Amino acid sequence: MDAIPFARPFIGREEEEAVLAVLRSGWLTTGKESLAFEEEFKDFLKKKLSYEKNPADIDPEEGDSEIYCMAVNSATSGLHLALEAVGVKEGDIVLVPSMTFTASAEVVRYLGAEVVFVDVIKNGYLMDPLALEESLRRLEREKPGRARAVMPVHYGGLPCDMDAINGIAQKFGIKVVEDAAHAFPSFVPDENNAAGGNWAGLMGDAGAYSFYATKTLTTGEGGMVLTRQKSLADRIKIMRSHGIDRNVWNRYTDTKASWYYEVVEPGFKYNIPDILSALGRVQLKRAWDLLAMREELASYYDEAFASDEHFLIPPSGKGDARHLYPLKLNLEKLSIDRNEFAAALQQQGIGISVHYIPLHIMPYYKNRYSLKEDDFPETLKSYKRSISLPLWPGMSLAQIKRVIRVVKDLAYKYNV
Repeated sequence: MDAIPFARPFIGREEEEAVLAVLRSGWLTTGKESLAFEEEFKDFLKKKLSYEKNPADIDPEEGDSEIYCMAVNSATSGLHLALEAVGVKEGDIVLVPSMTFTASAEVVRYLGAEVVFVDVIKNGYLMDPLALEESLRRLEREKPGRARAVMPVHYGGLPCDMDAINGIAQKFGIKVVEDAAHAFPSFVPDENNAAGGNWAGLMGDAGAYSFYATKTLTTGEGGMVLTRQKSLADRIKIMRSHGIDRNVWNRYTDTKASWYYEVVEPGFKYNIPDILSALGRVQLKRAWDLLAMREELASYYDEAFASDEHFLIPPSGKGDARHLYPLKLNLEKLSIDRNEFAAALQQQGIGISVHYIPLHIMPYYKNRYSLKEDDFPETLKSYKRSISLPLWPGMSLAQIKRVIRVVKDLAYKYNV
């Protein structure tokens, strides 16, 4: 019997033809496809937003009614650019959940700033606002003035409690950069306004989506930085391409002084090539269909595991993009631990992963900040009990049923 992979991109003929068209065009790097991708992405987001602010009420320092979308070569690049744009610099502190991929914290270190980890909510995977506020109060006493930003991570596609996090950030005068790598298309309705709502990635000062091969929209590699603040967008646009004041498409296609440019900052090489943008444009058209497939697959898992005492299904809610399905094991009902359970699944051809090994137990961060495993108890508890099951558009009903059967059979085999 064929193995079931943990993830597989949903790629069709239209994606293939779009990429071939770019290859045949003679222009492979950042160009008209990437510009179109940004515009179409902005239009996609705007169509869901049923309101716009009155221009007279806009504070230019805080934001405006526009949405700015900047395509980049990875979400990691996007987070780096966003932190740099909001003013994070050497010696500053950025608060990050330990339950995340290393990219969330490493970009802080790129800028010479320091990471302070925050625990997740009980029985969950999202940053705990109470723990965030406690950490900020401690930093205010011990290292006053150094906290610069917080990076909530919308784990698995489920948005954090951004109302609480934004309120805390405002209280302490820090910026909010959302790691929305998992969270496209996470739209959170406004409970007080049936016609309103907002996107994960647009609730703070800036945010970034990932288009990595396993994500809900893929370009193979790539990402998109989002903000409503023109000053941040202008900075990000300059810094993503060597700090040059003109993009490469204009330099090579504009008939007026196309060769001339100026370096205004020591920037980075973070632009996205047209090959990837062409793929992204097609995937964007499928966004709601891809989400519907993920929701249907996750519903089969929920139904199968919700009433089984061996498991705890992942929390879900409004705006969940269903990027991951992290099933928790009730270890008190099993004679084996998570690692042994995961190995047994793999032996039976079920592709799995673990999201994530907490950063506070990784050697670099553990040693740099003198951290212990139990410093973040909820993070550690979730890590030791969780297995991410296969969840990708195109999975057949037979594959889903096979995953469920193997998982349940193992649980009863090793039942205490």
